[in-house]
Amino acid sequence: MARAVSRRNFILTASGLAVATARINRLMAATNTARQEDEGDLYPLSQSLSATWASTLLGLQLQDAAPSRFGGIRCPGTERIHGRIGDTIYPFMHMARRTGDNRYLDASVQLFRWMEANVSQPDGSWLNEINDKWKGTTVFTVIALCEALRFHGELMEPNFKNALHERLSKAGEWINANVTIDYGNINYPIAASYALSLLGTIQDKPAHRKKGRLLVQQAMKFFTRKDRFIFGEGTPYYQPSRKGSYSVDLGYNVEESLPSLALYGLLNKEEEILQRVTASLQTHMEFLLPDGGWDNSWGTRNYKWTYWGSRTSDGCQPAYALLAYRDLRFYRVAVKNTLLLQQCTIDGLLAGGPHYSSHKIQPGVHHTFCHLKALTTILDHGINNHYREKTTIRSGGPAVETLIPRETAYGLRFFKDIQTWLVATGKFRATVTGYDREYKAMRNGHASGGALTMLWHEQTGPLLVASMNAYQLVEAGNMQADADPLSMPLTFRAELTVGGFTYMNISYLDAKIDASKDGDRIVIKTSSRLVDKDQNDPPEAPVYCQAEYVFTPERISVSLQCKSTAQAYLNDVRIVVPVIAESTETVQPVGENRFLIHKSKVLVSISADQPLNLLPTTGERLFNFVPGLEAVPFVIPEPEGTIVFGIRDYV
Repeated sequence: MARAVSRRNFILTASGLAVATARINRLMAATNTARQEDEGDLYPLSQSLSATWASTLLGLQLQDAAPSRFGGIRCPGTERIHGRIGDTIYPFMHMARRTGDNRYLDASVQLFRWMEANVSQPDGSWLNEINDKWKGTTVFTVIALCEALRFHGELMEPNFKNALHERLSKAGEWINANVTIDYGNINYPIAASYALSLLGTIQDKPAHRKKGRLLVQQAMKFFTRKDRFIFGEGTPYYQPSRKGSYSVDLGYNVEESLPSLALYGLLNKEEEILQRVTASLQTHMEFLLPDGGWDNSWGTRNYKWTYWGSRTSDGCQPAYALLAYRDLRFYRVAVKNTLLLQQCTIDGLLAGGPHYSSHKIQPGVHHTFCHLKALTTILDHGINNHYREKTTIRSGGPAVETLIPRETAYGLRFFKDIQTWLVATGKFRATVTGYDREYKAMRNGHASGGALTMLWHEQTGPLLVASMNAYQLVEAGNMQADADPLSMPLTFRAELTVGGFTYMNISYLDAKIDASKDGDRIVIKTSSRLVDKDQNDPPEAPVYCQAEYVFTPERISVSLQCKSTAQAYLNDVRIVVPVIAESTETVQPVGENRFLIHKSKVLVSISADQPLNLLPTTGERLFNFVPGLEAVPFVIPEPEGTIVFGIRDYV
């Protein structure tokens, strides 16, 4: 039973507020002096965006509610209060220092009271959600509260500060006793290494620091040998797939595990850790699109993929911004992704994708408070002085050495550890994957089978994007239900429905893929079968699928051809081509085989060698929460066809 905490013990009195306000004013003056030196675009951008998010969350805090809800922050639309909302204490304390607004001080105390009344456990842990059983997120709450004490403890009224220390002491004992390298997915023990090290430093507890160091040393074995991805996002931890792949998820790696390792290395000045993290960040950076989107179209936990990252992790900024002095490109990664977060902010909250607004989907608070913590972290830590000495952001555009990989047309790159190819030709960027590691017991999660999971153009953004093969509420508390009866996957695919079961090439885990490059022309060929989620063929006979993707700087050609001894199956196979387009963008038919989509800067031409039809949608567009995009669902009602994508300027 969670113990209730008396509000009067911690809410500041009038005299206490006066003392706290005086402290804030002194610290604000010192902070402003320290910030006079220019830190480039990221610092003011993070200041502005964090202020927007924090102010909105403050306005959503319940002040006139039942005792069990008082002090919680409600999620618009669902009226839920997320169990981890207490993590917001850290950015609220930061805002109290930065703005001099003592409402953030009082809000922090009220959040702590809500936590203790609703999710606090006698064993020292906190629940992920009210009435949930998962306690692993205790590691993130410990980090947030420790950072609040570390950077802003002097603003706290003594009783509140002592209560935080007392509660953290219990939480630290729980983590020390329960979290091992095999606890949950790898992001938990990695985050625990920083949580214990930070708490052990603040409270002078060598046992916590020792356990944190043990966890981080064990985590060094969770980097893939060739490509330097962190693996362990799903079980089995230690057994490879049939293709030799381990469980890798881009979103959790860049937004949670790598930032935790970076912060651990910086706190403890461990160069070996920082070198390993830097190398891994360079690999993961290959998947950042030029508009700041993270291409997690293939990851094991892509059920929580948003175009900008992952739904309940904190953000890539603490890793890339704080280690930017080690690679000039890291700063650009942080800036681009933060700009995208800003673009996806609706009514003061971070939406779960770029098209939430156009599809009239209300954003939630979970994405917001998590990513607010990430921006608060870099604002408190400061962009490293070594970075500012090494380079400056030039107004005339970035120097070549600061361009991220996908800003250059490098051709073709293969990542063996995830069986994925990246293409960069002209202004097109693309991803093709045969990654065969699924998340735990989940089936039909991320796309495989040699699927084209990303097609992106400099003047349009995403054109083809993979979603989950079947939308599943793997974490119902952290995902939004899809009530659209006409909903479907976003992934370009061949599919067959027999007896109520759907068979798709993008479900096949044993695809053969061959890639070649001749000058500016890149060709990727795949061989797969149409299978169900359990890798079963249709009952009468297998349906084989050959795909060919031809990439040139001027246009992209995608072809599918299905064959089977069961002719009846071939009569029912169709090729589905959902093309990313907002509701505001006009779709214009040009004959029976061609359409034009009017983007803001260019026209997208989609032509086929077969009749090209439109599938019905509930509203103006098909929408998928993974990764938060709208699409126009085209279809070729044949077992084979070729579609060509071209981009042209308005005349």
